[in-house]
Amino acid sequence: MLRKLASFFTYFMRHYLPDAYLFAILLTFISAILALIFTPSDVMKVITTWGGGFYGIIAFAMQMILVLVTGYILALTPPMKKVLDWVAGMADTPVKGAMIVAFVGGVGSWINWGFGLIFAGLLALEVARRTKKADFPVLIAAAYSGFICWHMGFSSSIALLLATPKHAQNLIEKLTGKVVPVSDTIFAFWNLLPAAIIILGLPVLFYLIHPKEEDTISISPERLKEMEDQTVKVERPANPTLAERIDHSYVVNLIFAAMGVFYLFLHFSTKGLNLDLNIVIFIFFIAGVILHGKPINYVSAMNIAIRSAGGIALQFPLYGGIMGILIGTGLAKVIAGWFVAVSSPETFYMMQFWGAGVVNLFVPSGGGQWAVQGPITIEAAKMMNIDTVKSAMMVAWGDQWTNMIQPFWALPLLGLAGLSAKDIMGYTTMTLLWAGLVLSAFALMIGFGVM
Repeated sequence: MLRKLASFFTYFMRHYLPDAYLFAILLTFISAILALIFTPSDVMKVITTWGGGFYGIIAFAMQMILVLVTGYILALTPPMKKVLDWVAGMADTPVKGAMIVAFVGGVGSWINWGFGLIFAGLLALEVARRTKKADFPVLIAAAYSGFICWHMGFSSSIALLLATPKHAQNLIEKLTGKVVPVSDTIFAFWNLLPAAIIILGLPVLFYLIHPKEEDTISISPERLKEMEDQTVKVERPANPTLAERIDHSYVVNLIFAAMGVFYLFLHFSTKGLNLDLNIVIFIFFIAGVILHGKPINYVSAMNIAIRSAGGIALQFPLYGGIMGILIGTGLAKVIAGWFVAVSSPETFYMMQFWGAGVVNLFVPSGGGQWAVQGPITIEAAKMMNIDTVKSAMMVAWGDQWTNMIQPFWALPLLGLAGLSAKDIMGYTTMTLLWAGLVLSAFALMIGFGVM
């Protein structure tokens, strides 16, 4: 039954879901229309907020490109290729491959979303290369499905924000005068248990929805050849010039890498296990520098990795414009307010979770979503005498949930794989349904005081 349901969603998405670029354009139109209907904004206001926000996330887009390419470059190093090869070697059947990728993606994303997303994607590529009958879209969907639990883990932007003193968006500290330690959010039992159930359930889900062998879609010969031709080691010329000697210098590389390692030592010794996005990029970068051995090898790997970043560069500004409309016109607050209005003390947490899921379709950024939905949620929780910490984490749960039908965060993986959103969204819709049932049930139990 689940396989038939997955087949239906896959058929529907492949036939009716437009390319991720067109999806972003359609969301822009929908956002503009909703703003005109439900807010006092006129056409001039909508257009100016859209244009003003269009390049509002350029810095973030660059961060995402660097997460993708530095992670890709790291995977092209001989030691990391051996690690990927070893893990992929456990996938001796197509079904087992999807199960392993889903589990690794879940654990990796819980540790850090940037690491989990890229590592699981590269593992999916390696499994597809080794297991010729593996269903390639299923593998990439499994890698992306692990992202469903990122906001419940170490890199949860909302949980880390609440633990940061004197932060402008630490709304709970402003209300109570106290920061919220991660022991009350990430490591709380009511957050850990559903995260564990989702991560352990993902392999089972992909076992149940994996298509039959005759229906599988293997990796394209062109993509396979491209992977096999990814040679990054540059041989030193027989009679090198001074410039070529520097290009191939292990000493230059070693000194430069030592600077990076020393910086990381200073960072972690003074700030603890602070793994924000910039640090993840820096770790990927320095690890790649070390493991590639020579500067010119890193340059060669970069020339391969950068080819997969086009989708991010093209589409992220479109989402900046969408976020500009929702925030600038107040539409995001209107949508969030709808869910507050229909909430009771028992259903408040679940409604905030669902509301965050809807807002996330238009504002697929944890920090951006908290900026528009956080004040409404905290104020409503205060008025209804409801736990503000749990209320805040419901926003986090919803933010991660509908990523499964929002291609924004899938762009790095789609760039790696050479696929479009319609190829994987049928399967990730099943992940959405599974995780939605689990998280809704826990949100209700929290509301009724069971947890």
